[in-house]
Amino acid sequence: MLYDLNVPWSSNQNSQELQRTISFLSELGYDTLALNYVHSGPLPSQISNAIPSTQPFTLPPKTTLLRRCTLTLIDPAQNYRLPVLASTYDILALRPTNEKAYLAACISLSEHSLISLDLTQRFPFHWKPKPLMTAINRGIRIEICYGQATGEESNARRNFISNTLAIVRATKGRGLVISSEAKSVLGVRAPADVLNLLGVWGLARERGLQSMGVNPRGVVINEGVKRSSFRGVIDIIDGGESEIVKSTPKEDGAGKKGKRKQEETNAGPPAISKRAAKRAKLLMQSNAASGVSFESPFSYLTIPKG
Repeated sequence: MLYDLNVPWSSNQNSQELQRTISFLSELGYDTLALNYVHSGPLPSQISNAIPSTQPFTLPPKTTLLRRCTLTLIDPAQNYRLPVLASTYDILALRPTNEKAYLAACISLSEHSLISLDLTQRFPFHWKPKPLMTAINRGIRIEICYGQATGEESNARRNFISNTLAIVRATKGRGLVISSEAKSVLGVRAPADVLNLLGVWGLARERGLQSMGVNPRGVVINEGVKRSSFRGVIDIIDGGESEIVKSTPKEDGAGKKGKRKQEETNAGPPAISKRAAKRAKLLMQSNAASGVSFESPFSYLTIPKG
């Protein structure tokens, strides 16, 4: 199962163009898609989901559509409504624009599950392994959108390739999520083309497959567990109703007394030991040889054979 967690969405977007993009992604094998709404600036007091729950067109079969919000992070101290924003959408991603916001997204903030970077710009800091691996060890994934490299500007492509090489080198290909961020159907690429493109930039094929399947699947499952479980740890699962049949004493033989009486009535004559049986047999043989009719005192007992 393949995932594309970044399909751009806006309120003034043409629904037919969005339908073509979703249909083409479904034909290429992407089963789970996420419509991405980008919010910049401080959060309002009343937060609501900008993406409607139902779309004005029919979705392809076996296609799951999620709703995601990407918040452009400038000052981490001003966005104290992140928990409310995270509970409103299915997936929350942060897009830091400076080093302070980048370090906060990697180390301190915990409401998001993705760090989506605009790799077409030149950042004033270096991609060091420690902040990136700290975020990955905390369960946060780093998103790389290949649609940013298909633009017409040469400077944007140059910055994207340079930043991607640095991130792949710092993370060694671990904890990455590959998305499209294609603004039209022309920016969508097949999974094999994406793997070949990332292989040129230093990402191994196995890591590339994980970044398109295993890693985004973990993001979707973790976000679902956060919203349906208690503190993201305990989840309540309905195991169904079970019928408990209570047995009455009459059905079991009227309790212990009745059961003991039944055992006593079913019990046969008591068995004797082999030594007593041998004595009784010798006594009967001696009486038969002497011609004396004598009834054995153990005649009522059962003598085992052998």
